[in-house]
Amino acid sequence: MSAEADGVEGLRLLVGRKLGYSEWLKVTADQVALFAEATGDRQWIHLDRERAAAGRFGSTIVHGFLILSLTPMLLEQILEMRGFSVSVNYGCDRVRFLAPVLVGTQVRAGATLNAVRELRGGAELSLTVVFQARGSRVPVCVAQVVLRNYV
Repeated sequence: MSAEADGVEGLRLLVGRKLGYSEWLKVTADQVALFAEATGDRQWIHLDRERAAAGRFGSTIVHGFLILSLTPMLLEQILEMRGFSVSVNYGCDRVRFLAPVLVGTQVRAGATLNAVRELRGGAELSLTVVFQARGSRVPVCVAQVVLRNYV
């Protein structure tokens, strides 16, 4: 765990801080296939190994939205928030997919807490989440994520 906070006041103490990084996670072809099935995004660049090998990226690539959907799991490794019973995704103010992720690549997330706003019965958090691929100098995804935590 990179950072810990107790309730709204504990979160406020972390505003403006880089919270740390998650563990590296390998994104497999099976995960990509399941995501394609669940979302209906079966574009060849994600699933057809032969065609993708001859294509622009030289391999199949992970769906950008699959990378973004890892946010809750990876953020849980970065920030432990005590004093709340539930955390829900409220939205994203800005998302950019900056570089492709080849299937089989390891990714991780880093996070910075931008703001905390108290709500009745909880708090709204704004975070910048930066996804990296092992071996790449360029972030693969940057997102402004908004969560709501309730007691």
